[in-house]
Amino acid sequence: MACFKLFTELFAILLISCTFIIAADVVKGKWFDRIVLIIFENTNASVAYADPYFKEITQRPNGVYLSQFYAVVHPSEPNYVAQIAGSTYGILDDETYDIDATTLVDLLEDKKVSWKGYFENYPGDCFLNATGGASRLYARKHNPFFSFTTVTKNSTRCAKVVNASQLDDDIKNNEVPQFVYFVPNLNDDAHDTNITYASSWFKSWFEPKLKEPSFTDNTLFFITFDESDNDNDTVNHIYSALYGCPVKEDNDHNDITHYNHYSYLRTVEDNWCLSSLNRNDSDATPFTKYLKEAN
Repeated sequence: MACFKLFTELFAILLISCTFIIAADVVKGKWFDRIVLIIFENTNASVAYADPYFKEITQRPNGVYLSQFYAVVHPSEPNYVAQIAGSTYGILDDETYDIDATTLVDLLEDKKVSWKGYFENYPGDCFLNATGGASRLYARKHNPFFSFTTVTKNSTRCAKVVNASQLDDDIKNNEVPQFVYFVPNLNDDAHDTNITYASSWFKSWFEPKLKEPSFTDNTLFFITFDESDNDNDTVNHIYSALYGCPVKEDNDHNDITHYNHYSYLRTVEDNWCLSSLNRNDSDATPFTKYLKEAN
């Protein structure tokens, strides 16, 4: 799909209940000017979709369920790596890795698209241990940026991986980047708990933020899981949903297109006319079927 020419400008659009007021230094995207990923853990699609809150989000006017979305492998870590690198690099466990390779970070920076990774209970200061934070609820295996030396050996990039509490300050100061990768801790993401616990946390975290224009302006929220709940499950069907003003209001709330974690990477690339990593992102299908092209 041909990319529209990127440009930056100050503009305001009033559409239904969505008001877009975008700063002048924002790199305009074809469908959205910001994407926020929130990723949960180890839950089958049917279980997540049966939860009232996770289902209700998909039924809102600007929501859609990606009902044929699949993880790429088991266990957790390679799915996170795949999202930003277009490859699992053969990882089949949850150990620590130091891969010397380009990632989505390189593509974003080449186009001057701001980015940041937010991780609950992350200790900060480029902490590279496997676990950390209060009650050791932060897990490096859920932080794909730190699987790559192109981030960990670059102090400027490492500083863009922060504790999740920084997001509230960024919203308050109107400094939320255009690419947001948000990872809850091992309790809030359902890894050490269950979908009911994760849903309760998510609702209490998400709903207040939806009242903040500096967070929601032309923002696409991508809510997903890393993998299904059984390593022997080769189908690996997971819940994924889109929500926000870029989603078409007149949709049937059920996109049956086959997607996987590489689709997320391809969607980001296509939105900002980024280069390709020329890995599995090249052939991936972007989840843009129910998105509106920005004016």
